[in-house]
Amino acid sequence: MVKLGEVAKERRESIKTDKANMPIVGLEHLIPQQVQLTEWSNDADNTFTKLFHKGDVLFGRRRAYLKKASLAPFDGICSGDITVIAPIEDKIAPELLPFIIQNDAFFDYAVEKSAGSLSPRVKWEHLKNYEFELPGLEEQRKLAKILWAAEETKQTYKKLLQKTDDLVKAKFEEMLNSNSYDVIKLDDIALSWHKGQPFKKTEISSDGYNLCIHYGELFTNYGININKVFSHTNSSIKFSSKKGDILFPASDVTPNGLARCSALMLDNVLLGGDIIVMRPEINVNNPIYLSYAINHQKEQLLSRVTGSLVRHMSMQSLKTITISVPKLAIQNEFVNFAQQAEQSKQQLQKSLDSLNATMRALINENLK
Repeated sequence: MVKLGEVAKERRESIKTDKANMPIVGLEHLIPQQVQLTEWSNDADNTFTKLFHKGDVLFGRRRAYLKKASLAPFDGICSGDITVIAPIEDKIAPELLPFIIQNDAFFDYAVEKSAGSLSPRVKWEHLKNYEFELPGLEEQRKLAKILWAAEETKQTYKKLLQKTDDLVKAKFEEMLNSNSYDVIKLDDIALSWHKGQPFKKTEISSDGYNLCIHYGELFTNYGININKVFSHTNSSIKFSSKKGDILFPASDVTPNGLARCSALMLDNVLLGGDIIVMRPEINVNNPIYLSYAINHQKEQLLSRVTGSLVRHMSMQSLKTITISVPKLAIQNEFVNFAQQAEQSKQQLQKSLDSLNATMRALINENLK
C-alpha cells in the first residue's frame, strides 16, 4: 500500500507575470467524471493566480461529490478551489495518476474528509493520506496504456452522443424557423407552480417505498425527459409529482447548472426542497416539447440567475421566461423525432456504460 502523498504532490505555484495569454480553468470547466480537460477560458479578467502545468491533475476540492478531476493538457492558471496534483518523478507513471484520482474510491474518501456545510471543501493534507495499492512502474505503464485506449473509445461514444443532440437541436431550430408561432410566458402556460419538499441525501434508501428525486440528481442522473426514477426514500410524501411536471433546480455553484429543466413523466415522485415545479396542462401542451423549448432559452435562463458563491433561480423569475409554442400536433411531431433520437442515444449509452464498468473493474483490481 502507498499513500497518495508518497507518489504525488500538491503544486503550490503562483503566477508572477502577466496572465493575459494563459488558459484559465475554473470549477465550471471541470466536467464530472471526465478524465481529460476539454473546457477552459482565455478571459484573464479574474483573481486566479494558481499555476498548473501540463500533466498535472486538476481536482475540484469544493463539493467533491461532483467528481471533478481532469488531466491538464497544457500550462495554465486555475481557481483556488482546484487542488493541483502533480506526479513525483520515478514514483509513479504520470499517465496513470489521472485514473487514480478519477475513481469512485478516491472521491468517496475526499467526500468523507471534506469540511463545511454549505460548500464543503477538502484539503491536500487529508488527500495525501489516501491509501491504495500500486504495482511496479512497468505494470503501471501497461495498465495506463489500456485505460487510455478505453478512454479514447469513451470519447468517441461521447462525440456520437453529442452529434445526436446536435441533430435534435437542428431539427428544433428548423421547426421554429419555418413558421411564426406564439411566444408565451411560462406563467401563462402553467396551471400552477410549486416548491419541492425538503429531505436529506441520507434519507435516500435503496429499499425505500417512495420514489424520489433530490435536486442534485437533476445535474447528475437526468436530462430533458425523465421517464424512470432511480432513487427511493422512506420519507413521507406531503407534495408529490404529477405526470408532465417541469422541474427546475433552484440552486447550484455555477450559473450553467441552473440554465436547464426536465420534464418528469411520472406521478407520485417525492421532489426535493431545492426543486421548482411548473405544472402545465398536458392536454394542451406536450411537456417534453416544453422541456426542449425551455432548455433552448439558455440566455434567458442565465440572465435570471442570482448570487455569487452559490447561484440561485427563483420561481418568480422563471415565470417570465418566454418560449415559442406551436400547436399540439406540431409539438408531438417534434417529440416523436426527438424520442427516436433518444433511443439511438440509449444504445450508445449502454456501450459507454459497459466500457465505464470495465474501466472501474480494472482500476479496482489493480489500484484498490
